[in-house]
Amino acid sequence: MFYEVMLGEKIGEALTYCADEPLVPGQIVLVPLMRRLVAAVVVKKVAQPDFKCRKVVKILYSKPLPRHLMKTAEFMQNYYMVPAGSVIGMFLPKGIEKKRRKNPLQRDEKTGGKRFFKGDEVLGEDKSVENSVLAKNNTILLNPYQKNALEGLQQAPGATKLLHGVTGSGKTNIYLKMALDALERHQSTILLVPEIALTGQLVRVFQEVFGDKVAMIHSKQTGAERHLVFDDLLFSEEPRIVIGPRSALFAPLGDLGLIIIDEEHENTYYQENSPKYSAIRVASFMAKTLGISCILGSATPTIEDYYIAREHRALVTLREKAKESANLPKIEIIDLKNRKDFTKNRYFSNSLIQAMQRNLDSGVQTLIFHNRRGSAPLTICEKCGEELLCPNCFLPLTLHADRYELVCHTCDFHEKVPATCPNCGHPDLIHKGFGTKLLENEVRKILPKARVMRFDADNKKGEGLSEVYSEVRDGEVDVLVGTQTLAKGLDLPKLATVGVVQADAGLMLPDFAAEEKVFQLVTQVIGRVGRGHLERAEVFIQTFRPEHPVLCYAKEADYEGFFEYMLKRRRQSGFPPYRHLMKVELTLKTEALVIKKIQEIATRMAQNEKLMVSPPMPAFHERTNRGYTWGVIVRATSRKALTEVALGLDKSFRVTLDPPSLL
Repeated sequence: MFYEVMLGEKIGEALTYCADEPLVPGQIVLVPLMRRLVAAVVVKKVAQPDFKCRKVVKILYSKPLPRHLMKTAEFMQNYYMVPAGSVIGMFLPKGIEKKRRKNPLQRDEKTGGKRFFKGDEVLGEDKSVENSVLAKNNTILLNPYQKNALEGLQQAPGATKLLHGVTGSGKTNIYLKMALDALERHQSTILLVPEIALTGQLVRVFQEVFGDKVAMIHSKQTGAERHLVFDDLLFSEEPRIVIGPRSALFAPLGDLGLIIIDEEHENTYYQENSPKYSAIRVASFMAKTLGISCILGSATPTIEDYYIAREHRALVTLREKAKESANLPKIEIIDLKNRKDFTKNRYFSNSLIQAMQRNLDSGVQTLIFHNRRGSAPLTICEKCGEELLCPNCFLPLTLHADRYELVCHTCDFHEKVPATCPNCGHPDLIHKGFGTKLLENEVRKILPKARVMRFDADNKKGEGLSEVYSEVRDGEVDVLVGTQTLAKGLDLPKLATVGVVQADAGLMLPDFAAEEKVFQLVTQVIGRVGRGHLERAEVFIQTFRPEHPVLCYAKEADYEGFFEYMLKRRRQSGFPPYRHLMKVELTLKTEALVIKKIQEIATRMAQNEKLMVSPPMPAFHERTNRGYTWGVIVRATSRKALTEVALGLDKSFRVTLDPPSLL
């Protein structure tokens, strides 16, 4: 008997092997490849070929992968033009051919004796779960607005539905109810979250409600732990709830009945490295294939997803806060150009400083948000103007004053600050701009008695928000300073004030999604206060552009107004949702050659009347140690027109279909 199998490696074609015993599609087997033994998945039975075949060494799993995963692999191969082997590789845990020692499930005292896999994070007791949410008969209690939203989702046509719920509206309760309903139908649920570390509260709520039915998949698990979770899910006879980032979508659940994607606007749902794909698009295909629901949830959905949901009558809006005590925060936009408002400190306005002092005196918290790490983003020689750049990426190095190091935030290159300019030898290097570390030091100067803590991507392991969440939540930190880590998914009962240091950072980036990202971030930051815990809630938005429409829409919590504003701009410029996008890039050692090659391909594509081809342009990170990167952006009303062109390009070109950003 002969079978096509797909190796879990980046091999584009299925290979044929023979077997002594019958195999079925989806079975995981061990096959020889060159001098190695590798895991593979059976695709189909085939006729005997006219060449000699090697033999399947071993059947690793008698139970095959669920059929919907096999269909998903085929879909991704065709839709994203990626090798099927690299897709199959995402379905299988690394080291699946190894024998693992079974690890007993552990009990955790913090979760009332409920059972979790070793390696799963339980970030302390979650006091945000109201007793009223859970009824004694294990049902989920919803308020009238949430009930209406749930009914809307159940009645909306199609498989994929969008739940547009403002921050604090109780989307989690709706997720819980839908997951419970799926369990009662003896069906499993997949809940995708952008990052486990930033969505600890949501995870804890599900663990509190569903106990050992919850399985988690995340990057902090070891290969052995991932393997054990895979085995548990594949052979489980009971429905489960799987929580994790985009890779959790490929959990081997044979009875999948619901997919939920929380904070669906997050870029982390798009995989940037090969195979490039959108977890949202793949989940939508999966739901349609199975005839189940895929629920997208966000307070700030992407323009494309909101447009599609509205066009297909699959949009449900939840505008009311879950708690009756929730109050709209007082929001003040402060002009950074008016230095009269900054007489006490150059980074914080007088009114923000007053609020910080008032909070400290009354025992409540302040959050200072800035979307830039480090102490200063530019280091320049005062005499010759030479800018210190990363030797690998040729991007500006960021000063980290606490370690007195220059760091590249792209490749993590580190070096001590030189005593003199490497170009001219002048001793005076100046550092311009500011980041979160500098802001942390400024807060300590203004409030010397305050307990200040910084959270950003520079926090080392063991210093992140998830590790100290209980202390932060209980008010043992007075001022939180940080980047996007603090903007998303947090519910802090003692948080009274949010200060956005420079809200317009990012507005002028050369990207069609730049304004959208700023709106989402500012809206999410505003949503950290006014959740019903405190009587007073206030937000200070500092900006050089106080009249910018994006900031005005964010201040008024007017997503619909922002959507119409962006839709008009996208229509005029020919970007999604009105046209499909493809990014074509080429990297070569010499700049002249890469420009010549990219110009040739742009000229050739421009002859196709179905395409809009941008002029050749350098990549956002043009120069790296691999060479120079240039590219073109190709747009078309038909996605098929783009894929036909992409198939005609040679392998030296990197193609990205449906990129969420052009940077």
